[in-house]
Amino acid sequence: MKRQLCAVGVLIASYTSNAVVIRHDVADSKYQVHAAEFPALVYLPDEGHGILIAKQWVVTAAHAAVWRPVHEVTMNGVARRVAKVIVHPGYKPVPQELKSGDAAPLMKFMMSSDDIALIKLERLVNDVTPVPMYRGEGEDGQVVQFVGRGATGNGLVGEYSHSPHSGELRRAFSRVISADVRWLGLKFDSPPNAINLEGMPADGDSGAPVFLKADGRWQLAGVASRKLATGNLSEFRCCLYGQITYQVRISHYVAWIDSTIAAN
Repeated sequence: MKRQLCAVGVLIASYTSNAVVIRHDVADSKYQVHAAEFPALVYLPDEGHGILIAKQWVVTAAHAAVWRPVHEVTMNGVARRVAKVIVHPGYKPVPQELKSGDAAPLMKFMMSSDDIALIKLERLVNDVTPVPMYRGEGEDGQVVQFVGRGATGNGLVGEYSHSPHSGELRRAFSRVISADVRWLGLKFDSPPNAINLEGMPADGDSGAPVFLKADGRWQLAGVASRKLATGNLSEFRCCLYGQITYQVRISHYVAWIDSTIAAN
């Protein structure tokens, strides 16, 4: 069951969108960060992330929360018991027939799914400040940062095939190229057009936070969700320069998040 988070089986490993692949010409050490810099970052069992948005609530990608029971998460070095997981009613598991062959039908299906879930903790969190959600509509063209501790690699060769899905925590930056209803699109630019610490989500950290700076502070604009795969799924290699990833657009879901928290 563990492989389902990044893949839903081997064939889907390349299009669920998770950790951080970096520029080939920048030292990996410049991307690595200490967990203390992101105390609100939540680690799901085995692999996957979320982010604290209220004293008792974590938001994550739905596909990161449904492939195994989530009874406990870790945040700021402390294990936290989970009271319940609430998956958006519009989330749609991938049908078996779309898991092989041409990527286009699968991409169309995933585009229509609401890949977001909320995790309610058993107790209030008093040692970590929740991250504010971005509620505007100005994401397009903005530089965002994201963090994750999953697989890595570089833009020339893509994700390293044996990179662990729960390893070093890294931070990278990218520019939003589209903000379309459910999704924020990010493109992995190559030098010389790349941002200094340009990167791309890869496998191992679905649900990782994507931050946008607004009103002088970093706010939660998205959570890592999926890649844009092309061609035959069995031949697709993820995380090369020029590829696009899609992150769940938080501004589209703030009404659902607010109402769900209020009702629970």
